[in-house]
Amino acid sequence: MSFFGKMFGGKKDVAPTTGEAIQKLRETENMLIKKQEFLESKIEEELNIARKNASKNKRVALQALKKKKRLEKQLQQIDGTLSTIEMQREALESANTNTAVLTTMKNAADALKAAHKNMDVDNVHDMMDDIAEQQDVAREISDAISNPVAFGEHKYKISLLKLDFIIVN
Repeated sequence: MSFFGKMFGGKKDVAPTTGEAIQKLRETENMLIKKQEFLESKIEEELNIARKNASKNKRVALQALKKKKRLEKQLQQIDGTLSTIEMQREALESANTNTAVLTTMKNAADALKAAHKNMDVDNVHDMMDDIAEQQDVAREISDAISNPVAFGEHKYKISLLKLDFIIVN
């Protein structure tokens, strides 16, 4: 941004999103790969020129070899640049994945927090005690209903208990 732009509140540079940056890196990679292929074909052409003129025209053969060497140097620079761009793209893709994972984990944590919002450990223990108590009551009712008690049998049981008590004493 120029000095006047900064001074008068000009447009601020906005960082591209990771998706945009990844796309731009891919485009640059493709462009460099095409340039690489072009340079490889040019190197092959210069090598053929040097071979053809090796015995007839040594000056032309030497120029072709010098040009081939310059092209190989450019090719080597492009290889290094491609490696750097590939590492950058992979780092951005990894960061993008990490961001997505962390966002998902935060959403899950928020949902869990919302689910437990109205609960605390004491309330849960109290509720579990109430449930256990109600289950005991239900079991007692079930036992009372399921025991076959005939009319008058109760009196005989009491008499038997009294008799056992008298015999023991």
